[in-house]
Amino acid sequence: MRAIIGLGNPGKKYEFTRHNVGFLLLDYIAAQNKLTFKSENDYLIAKGELDNSPFLFIKPTTYMNLSGEAVVYVKEKFNIDLDNLLIVHDDLDLSLGKIKIKLSGSDGGHNGIASIIYHLYSNKFPRLRIGIGRDFSDKNIIDYVLGEFSSNEDEVILPVFAFCRELVYKFLEGGTKRMLDFYSSQYNKE
Repeated sequence: MRAIIGLGNPGKKYEFTRHNVGFLLLDYIAAQNKLTFKSENDYLIAKGELDNSPFLFIKPTTYMNLSGEAVVYVKEKFNIDLDNLLIVHDDLDLSLGKIKIKLSGSDGGHNGIASIIYHLYSNKFPRLRIGIGRDFSDKNIIDYVLGEFSSNEDEVILPVFAFCRELVYKFLEGGTKRMLDFYSSQYNKE
């Protein structure tokens, strides 16, 4: 079984913020596949199946800096190997709409990833990083990441979600290798 874990903050106040891009991507894919999230423990879960293979979409209901608690619980409850967990999160260091896949490494200053590394005792898990840019010269970083996407930014991010959906499907079909093969053959060729 594979699981896609989108990072974000719970509650209406944060629903459409840049920091919630992981939640937003899972909502986007779930809606297209008629999947419904249900509350369990410290996360929302949607269960699905692709080519007879079951999968999970997970949105932790803890705040971002405690995301690792839900990730560890899901990993242990469903007996999922680290390489079968894909974490989707925002990234300030990537321009708006750019994406990058990372298979391991540091938290890069992201509190949600830091929490996951801490709770898993490992930094060896795949991540799909979605760029939100650093356009916050007139405000501080917290106001920026917790701010909502503008209509201009929405026009950039929606096509990115369509491509990320395909990456998620490839991951669910064949793991990181299939996802990386698709990424390297298609990204920046649009």
